[in-house]
Amino acid sequence: MSSDCGCKISADRYVSFIGIDCVGNARRVMECIDRQVAIPGRSNLFWEYFAKKRAGQIGPKSDDLFLIHSNLNQIRELFETYEDAPALALLHQLEEECC
Repeated sequence: MSSDCGCKISADRYVSFIGIDCVGNARRVMECIDRQVAIPGRSNLFWEYFAKKRAGQIGPKSDDLFLIHSNLNQIRELFETYEDAPALALLHQLEEECC
């Protein structure tokens, strides 16, 4: 299938999430974040804010998928900085399938 621009259009992942564990994968990404920022010297004001936002202490409590989607660049930077390839792969999968 192609569009008028000549570019190939892939399947629309928004039609159905059946068979995709978006909630579970978002939880696993959060576990990777928690593991990274728990290491002394890796937390900062942003990650403290992120934890408060996740807990609902700042504004309405967001679900993990929404919070990850809203902070993809910061999360990617965290995983890249500390060369966490498995976490980056999981983040990429989540972004492609669910965000």
